[in-house]
Amino acid sequence: MDPDPNKPEELLSNSANNSHGSTHPPSPFPDEVLEKVLSYINSHKDRSSVSLVRKDWYNAERWSRSRLFIGNCYSVTPEIVARRFPRIKSVTLKGKPRFSDFNMLPRDWGANVHSWLVMFAKVYPFLEELRLKRMTVSDESLELLAKSFPSFKALSLSSCDGFSDSGLKAVASHCRNLTELDIQDSISEDISGTWLSSFPENFASLEVLNFASLNSEISFDALERLVSRCKSLRVLKVNESITLDQLQRLLVLAPQLVELGTGSFLQELTPRQYEDIESAFSNCTSLRVLSGLWEATSLYLPLLYGACFGLTFLNLSDVALQSGEFAKLLVHCPNLRRLWVIDTVEDKGLEAIGSSCPLLEELRVFPANPYELDPRLGVTERGFLAVSQGCRKLRYVLYFCRRMTNAAVITIVQNCPNFTHFRLCIMNPHQPDHLTNEPMDEAFGAVVKTCHKLQRLSVSGLLTDLSFEYIGKYAKNLETLSVAFAGSSDWGMQCVLDGSPKLRKLEIRDCPFGNAALLSGRGKYEMMRSLWMSACNVTIKGCTILAKEMPRLNVEVIKDEDSDDNQADKVYVYRTVAGPRQDAPPFVLTL
Repeated sequence: MDPDPNKPEELLSNSANNSHGSTHPPSPFPDEVLEKVLSYINSHKDRSSVSLVRKDWYNAERWSRSRLFIGNCYSVTPEIVARRFPRIKSVTLKGKPRFSDFNMLPRDWGANVHSWLVMFAKVYPFLEELRLKRMTVSDESLELLAKSFPSFKALSLSSCDGFSDSGLKAVASHCRNLTELDIQDSISEDISGTWLSSFPENFASLEVLNFASLNSEISFDALERLVSRCKSLRVLKVNESITLDQLQRLLVLAPQLVELGTGSFLQELTPRQYEDIESAFSNCTSLRVLSGLWEATSLYLPLLYGACFGLTFLNLSDVALQSGEFAKLLVHCPNLRRLWVIDTVEDKGLEAIGSSCPLLEELRVFPANPYELDPRLGVTERGFLAVSQGCRKLRYVLYFCRRMTNAAVITIVQNCPNFTHFRLCIMNPHQPDHLTNEPMDEAFGAVVKTCHKLQRLSVSGLLTDLSFEYIGKYAKNLETLSVAFAGSSDWGMQCVLDGSPKLRKLEIRDCPFGNAALLSGRGKYEMMRSLWMSACNVTIKGCTILAKEMPRLNVEVIKDEDSDDNQADKVYVYRTVAGPRQDAPPFVLTL
């Protein structure tokens, strides 16, 4: 349940009586008809809006909703959810704030899924899908899930932690109707790889299997038997333990794959093996997504050429390619819409993107070494410009670089004015325009002035309050803003909070913003999902004032060791109908 379109109190079981009076005339539609009509509305935002029309619409939406999205597991309790929606079959639940991905939160911060599963087992016996992100998931929780929902079909664990081989064995053993097991970027413990042997020998329903992030040897014999049985398998993403010749055997069994995450390419091949693998890739005519390719080199990249023409998404974030071999690969990928790559391809590699991928809509360029700040390394404004000139449909960019210019960004957004996500990460803190030595204010000003569809923005480099004035004034559709090492004074943050009417998430680190900036958002925070501030000038006193004046917000301060008692090292503010959480560890001060 997305807190943005709804006010939190509307999640309470008695909210219909509070917010919908009895003055409406009777509905011209029987309840059964209204529920049937609403069942065709899939967007959780649209359904939330529908529920506000009148009391009978609220009740019809309540009984007809089968899918639930909860953007913050502490914004509401399992009990409130169970009272509000009695017929849920699919749940998406998010836990820790995004900065936990950067090790800015201790692992025992919270977001344990177990209490949710206990409630779901009581009220949603026909639950079919559970998608978790940044949650702690114990083996006990996975065993409860596996044994409580006989119709269960799909489990997705994205950036989760806490589970081991035992929990996965329970899922494999008991979820007889499982179609999806997707473990993405998760931290697992004591994974032996034997869990694949726990699928029953007559089990054949799997359509999605992703264990690419599990760092363990797996039983290839068990995997091969599983793939041979699952004739509807369309997504297979394996980890580095799978060799090229093993991959070839899997591709022969599943040429119908739409998405493939390969294993390691670090293997010496005989001419016959090379020919067999090349043939297996060429036979995968339905392949649209390719990732993995660990340790791939120019010697083995040609193996992929036969499968490249139909690709729409190529994820090379696990392989450090040089510009020449990268350019040769791209020639075979004219239909790419999404591309992830490491900055070892340099500007020459990005120029190849501009000339080979005219349909590209999303580009992510990651740093091979984020701690190396030499501006001569990696990619620069030249490569970014080349992409914008050749890829006019570009709408999403994540670009890590060590230098940039205002003029380049201004030209880039003129070439590609339809950006919805613009995440420019200049890794050198407070880095100015390297040609003029001016702040990067005009660059980000051009982004928000030109890109009217912009929903997400990440700013970096030397920035004054002027850039934030531009954001507040022009970014009318902005939903998420991430700021690091930027700004001059509290006024900059005040500009953002006074403007940006659709802002839902604000993430700030290492900025000079203090109590005045924090408190300037008092009229905004209840309309947002969350605020994160770390390494700023906020104090415990400022957070206490905010908590007293805004009782429907949870204001949490995460203290660092040996920090000033008055300093609020990390501040996490979010709206909730659940009140202060009961599982906060000692280092979290809830005000």
